[in-house]
Amino acid sequence: MIDFKNGWFKLSPISKAEGEKAVAPLLIDDEEVIAAFQSVRDKLIFTNKRIIAVNVQGLTGTKVDYTSIPYSRIQAFSVETAGVFDRDCELEIYVSAIGKVKFELRGSFDIRAFSRAIGKYIL
Repeated sequence: MIDFKNGWFKLSPISKAEGEKAVAPLLIDDEEVIAAFQSVRDKLIFTNKRIIAVNVQGLTGTKVDYTSIPYSRIQAFSVETAGVFDRDCELEIYVSAIGKVKFELRGSFDIRAFSRAIGKYIL
C-alpha cells in the first residue's frame, strides 16, 4: 500500500483514457474514470466510485500496488485553488483508518469543478 502519511503527492493531469488503461482490469460494472493524474511513475485515478492509487515498484516497474479508497470512507475533503506565485492547486481528503492525504495537482486544472464532482460522490 502507498504510504499516504509521508509527504505530498505531486501530480500532473493525464487523459482519462490513459488513466483507464492503467486500471481497466480493476474497474467494476458502471465504474468510469472521471479524472487521472501521474507523478514520475505512479498514477492516481478518480472514478465515479473510488480513488485508485497505482504505485509502480521496483527497478523494472513490473510490480504494481493498487490501493483503492472508496468514497464512502472519505469523511471530509478540502481544495485549495492555485495562486499567482503558487501555480499548483491542492486536494486534501480525510479518510477513516488512514487520516489526511494531500495531493498537489500541477498545471492548469479546474479544482473547483473537480470539487463539485468529488462532492457529488462523497456527499
